[in-house]
Amino acid sequence: MYNIFRTGRPVENGESLKPNLLIPLLAATVTLVAKQAPLELGGVACQTPPPLHCADKDCPGSLVIEQGTAVEPKTGRKFFLDYPCNLRRGEKVTFILSLHGAGSYGNWQRHYFPLVDYATKYRLVIATPNSPTRVWSATDDEYLQNIVTLVYDQLGRKNIKAFWLVGHSQGGMTSNRLVRTDFFKERVDGWLSLSGGRLGPTPPIPASFFTAAAGAPGAGRAGAAALPNPGPAGLAAATAALRELPTANFSFIFETGQHELGDQPIPDASPWATKFGCGARVHLADVVDTKAGYVYDSTRQVPGSDAWGRLPRGGTAEVFEYPHCKDGRVVADIVRMGKGHTEGLEPKVTEQLVKLLLSAKK
Repeated sequence: MYNIFRTGRPVENGESLKPNLLIPLLAATVTLVAKQAPLELGGVACQTPPPLHCADKDCPGSLVIEQGTAVEPKTGRKFFLDYPCNLRRGEKVTFILSLHGAGSYGNWQRHYFPLVDYATKYRLVIATPNSPTRVWSATDDEYLQNIVTLVYDQLGRKNIKAFWLVGHSQGGMTSNRLVRTDFFKERVDGWLSLSGGRLGPTPPIPASFFTAAAGAPGAGRAGAAALPNPGPAGLAAATAALRELPTANFSFIFETGQHELGDQPIPDASPWATKFGCGARVHLADVVDTKAGYVYDSTRQVPGSDAWGRLPRGGTAEVFEYPHCKDGRVVADIVRMGKGHTEGLEPKVTEQLVKLLLSAKK
């Protein structure tokens, strides 16, 4: 019988290996271990369950205002960086920058659209930043660019299959502005707008959307960041930018609550689908959720309004897609029936949005 390590001649059992034979063996072993070790991003050790994660309901306000466990080194500002704990160097992933709405926080956004729950299954790397003023503006662009650059540098550009912007409310409107800037225009493969404006016509926002402003601050159960009511004039100014289509090429998915549309159907027309030569819109299978989302706006439930949003609960979402788009782009609309602006997305509709996002070829 011979030892499994062979160098020039068989090494018999009981015969010690010479030092000059051990060195390359140890080096090879270290290299193999390094290749197999999970990757750590942004100096953040991956945890299961993810850090600062809400329970299924009644997430305390002190938790949803957390700023994150990663630090952007150039600005010193915190953010969340979630990724699969078994991520390997050289693995292909989808990178998502997820922006909260006005008056909100990164951890509220992280649970409003809980991509973190699907990071491992769908190989997602998700950065969720925070605006110190709780309203995104051009002064935040450097911080956001630095986060994107950090992730690209650590993963390697060739390992990022696609880069998506996701934004809720004013975060969606900010995404619309960012895709028109040079930095993001050359990188972004898709934009998912969560009640943050549609590239195309939508019914007017109902007056009941704004009645939530009468709610007493802090009213209702704990579990959400205080989200400001923007008022009709503010929303009109913000949505005006949607009338002129961006010049960049990217996939676009729009999600909204039925009550935000004034209970009117979302129009068939989509200039963005026309741009990419997509087919006529088709109604895919509805998504039915029996489980509620994590968060809501607890500060405006007395009296509150259907359009602004009530308590989290299950529900049904209608899914519409414009098929056969040029270059494998995805253009789609999702309407959550019976929902408003601030109820956190349920698990199955969240997963459906992830699947749509991943189905884009570019």
